[in-house]
Amino acid sequence: MIDSSNWQTLKDALKTALKAEPLGMQAQIEMAPLPDVSQRFDKESAKKARQSAVMILLYHEDGKIKFPLIVRPQYPGVHSGQIALPGGKYEEEDKDLIYTALRETQEEVGVDMHQVEVIGQLSELYVPPSNFNILPVIGVLSEVPSFILEEKEVEELVIADIQVLNDQTKRKQKQMTFYNGINVEVPYFDIEERVVWGATAMILSEFATIINNINSKK
Repeated sequence: MIDSSNWQTLKDALKTALKAEPLGMQAQIEMAPLPDVSQRFDKESAKKARQSAVMILLYHEDGKIKFPLIVRPQYPGVHSGQIALPGGKYEEEDKDLIYTALRETQEEVGVDMHQVEVIGQLSELYVPPSNFNILPVIGVLSEVPSFILEEKEVEELVIADIQVLNDQTKRKQKQMTFYNGINVEVPYFDIEERVVWGATAMILSEFATIINNINSKK
């Protein structure tokens, strides 16, 4: 288990780990909805997709390393009401996808982008239902943030403890009916009694593997 009491040591370990080749499919697939996951790893589709970025925003509070998840509002769309990481689509004025993640995080949860130290990124992930290709960015804060939610984009905030990602009792499965009427077996993280699944769970699965690798080297 990661020693959350030494925040600087953890940041340094993460920076080093994130410089390595991204783990990609082998880490993401553990939390991929079954049975057919092949579309998510179609590189040609990913290149043609709309580009986007999300942020795993880490901070230290009460001896724990935490990060925010957002609950999307209900709307006529495939991701209505889902739990996600702060983030959104690339805009023409964005200099790169890292800036997209910073900008969207500031817009959605009110964290000043200039206060975020970007320490790396994870593997990109293609999401077929919405035709988005996502770059997950890892950022850290030196202080506990005061979140201000953009009500049109965020219905609620869920604060997650980093330790939950490698707690096997929090990895569960359930049957879900997709937007096209197909029943699918879905792995998910049980975070604060919320179902975190799909692309968000796959991204967090890769991050969990990195954390687990850091633990194993101690």
